[in-house]
Amino acid sequence: MRLTVGQAVVRFLANQWTERDGVERRAVAGCFGIFGHGNVAGLGQALLQAQRTGEADLPYRLARNEQAMVHAAAGFARMSNRLRAYACTASIGPGSTNMLTGAALATVNRLPVLLLPSDVFATRVAPPVLQELEDPRGFDVSVNDAFRPLSRFFDRVWRPEQLPAALLGAMRVLTDPAETGAVTLCLPQDLQAEPYEFPDALFAKRVWHVARPPAEPSFVSRAAAVLRDAQHPLLIAGGGVIYSEASAELDRFARATGIPVADTQAGKGALPWDHPQAVGGVGSTGTPVANRLAREADVVIGVGTRYSDFTTASRTAFQHPDVKFVNINVAAFDAAKQSAFPIVADARTGLDALLAALDGASWSFDLAAEVASWQAAVDHAYHLGHGPRPAQTEVIGAVDEACGPRDVVVQAAGSMPGDLQKLWRARDPGQYHVEYGYSCMGFEIAGALGIKLADPSREVFALVGDGSYLMMAQEIVTAVAEGVKLIVVLVQNHGFASIGALSESLGSQRFGTSYRYRGPGGDYGGGHLPVDLAANAASLGAAVIRCRTIADLADGLKRARESDRLTVVHIETDPLAPAPSSDSWWEVPVPGVSALSSTQDARAAYETAKRRQRPYL
Repeated sequence: MRLTVGQAVVRFLANQWTERDGVERRAVAGCFGIFGHGNVAGLGQALLQAQRTGEADLPYRLARNEQAMVHAAAGFARMSNRLRAYACTASIGPGSTNMLTGAALATVNRLPVLLLPSDVFATRVAPPVLQELEDPRGFDVSVNDAFRPLSRFFDRVWRPEQLPAALLGAMRVLTDPAETGAVTLCLPQDLQAEPYEFPDALFAKRVWHVARPPAEPSFVSRAAAVLRDAQHPLLIAGGGVIYSEASAELDRFARATGIPVADTQAGKGALPWDHPQAVGGVGSTGTPVANRLAREADVVIGVGTRYSDFTTASRTAFQHPDVKFVNINVAAFDAAKQSAFPIVADARTGLDALLAALDGASWSFDLAAEVASWQAAVDHAYHLGHGPRPAQTEVIGAVDEACGPRDVVVQAAGSMPGDLQKLWRARDPGQYHVEYGYSCMGFEIAGALGIKLADPSREVFALVGDGSYLMMAQEIVTAVAEGVKLIVVLVQNHGFASIGALSESLGSQRFGTSYRYRGPGGDYGGGHLPVDLAANAASLGAAVIRCRTIADLADGLKRARESDRLTVVHIETDPLAPAPSSDSWWEVPVPGVSALSSTQDARAAYETAKRRQRPYL
């Protein structure tokens, strides 16, 4: 079949499918793109031709920012439990390198996204072309080589005959639950328009089976023996439980063994918040209940978690002198962390195998009073009555109470992820979407767009602070153009509340964290800037509801739910309002020498906390 490389890419992607548990899904649901001279006549023409002729089913969506479209693709992949993906195409130069941050986010979070950055001329007949980086060390280097360390698979296709192998290699990684992340295929701009006689078999329907790797029996036996000797076990549910759709198996394991279940940011919702074994988030932004259990645990079962520093509280969470780890993970790299007894398996098959090997072993924990006390603290934080501007915890409470069981909350950066992990009452495995692997400011609105595209039946609430909003709000325009309804809760606190609090705790006195005029002393100590973010959202096409009180917010959220268009609900909060403590720590280095007494005091506290770190060997 004679096609250009661009046309071949589109036709191939439209015929890829995934299958797990007997259910087939389209592997690549569509393509986000922004066109420039590098791709307008290549992939741009191919997507147009596919749309006009119907020869390939690969819907195109016009994004407004290249980084944001990768965030939308990441949100789509996560909401699809990594069984579907979006492609993203951009022009040569800044268009393509704008996707680098999105690539990092996808790979850190193990989310499949397909990046198709345009590249320099393969023929090299007119170098240097516009926006080409010239490297004296070699003419085959371009800015796109920056994608190499950020991608789980990277290839540059110099010739049409190289394309089939590159496409198949890309799909292998996109559909591999252990090795997935950003997949980058660099396509030189002249190559995209070059015709070639491709084999018809390349465009036949191809189904990629997403396996559930079973557990090796000998590894399960060793892990079960360790667990049977435990006096105070604790299970930590990570994102792998949700991606493998193993909530029922986790429920069965928890009820049969009586072991308490804590969760990570990615694993929140694996069990509903009111499950009898659920104790909430663990680690730096976790609950006091889960962190007390973590300190006392002699065996920790990590299921589908990569043990980030927030989960381990920078390796201070687990304080039992003889603590051991049993890890169930589809990725051998993660299963081996913490010097664990590893079970390399899908979360669903691994939990079932471990439960069978325990042969009826169970534990008894009397946690009802402690959990009830914590839930009373959550209720108090939700209805704090703080004024004149409300507390952020009250905003979270209002959104939580406005959400139905299948609605989704989206967040990524600032102080809200910590408050959400402690306070949010997740009812469904798909309800809680806090991107905290990369914690990328600006993810929220773009990610919410991808989530809504993945499951239009759910209401999607994007909780975004003013710092993140100012970094990336453009995809409001994309959502409006696509007729995609989102509810954006815009929290205005005139600066970086999270880093402000962190700065203060480290002795840096909230320096450079407020949005204010520069004052007479040279710092930003003047009045608040006259920034009207609600007006900005309206200028982008959103309906806007301004709120002053929590009662206003509750009414605004109700009206936003009833609306059929994207609505921004705006409210100002007090960045200094209190929030419950996690009774935990997170390591951020403090200067060892300082002329400031505030920094000296923070250094002393830092050194005290450092003494609690464990190597887990």
